Amino acid sequence: MIKKTLAAVALIILTTTAFAQTVTKSVIGFKIKNLGFNVGGTYSGLQAEIKFNPNDLTGSSIEASVLSNTVNTDNESRDKHLKSEDYFDVVKYPKITLKSVSFKHKSGSNYLGNFNVTIKDKTKLIEVPFTYAESDGKARFNGSFMILRSDFGIGGKNLILSNEANVSVEVEISK
Repeated sequence: MIKKTLAAVALIILTTTAFAQTVTKSVIGFKIKNLGFNVGGTYSGLQAEIKFNPNDLTGSSIEASVLSNTVNTDNESRDKHLKSEDYFDVVKYPKITLKSVSFKHKSGSNYLGNFNVTIKDKTKLIEVPFTYAESDGKARFNGSFMILRSDFGIGGKNLILSNEANVSVEVEISK
């Protein structure tokens, strides 16, 4: 359940694209340990305003959101539980959002973004390493990061579910 939330956050965080372009492809995935086994899932339907320019990082910005009810683990009963008040409470908190704070160029195509991620009205600053590449009229962002479900009040004090969830994001935009 937390994995789904993390995936949505990852998708939002990694939707850094160039010059407010249209998102043409996005994959937000997550993995979390449940009873010692990795469980994964995805979020869909990314909405984003991306203004990423590698030559003007201070003028770049990303604002993105995903509907929390799009969580998909290929298990209908698990998905229903993740959408409940115990986890994402999708009725009360329909969106997971991300807003950039700053970007840094690390080396080559490697960047680091700081994003305010909001899940269930709780906002945390998350550091997201990502790559940015341009080719064939498209820009691609790829990144992964870890998030703590307890930071967002997801899943309570569940002892069989890991607190750490890994999120991966792939976003492609038209240039």
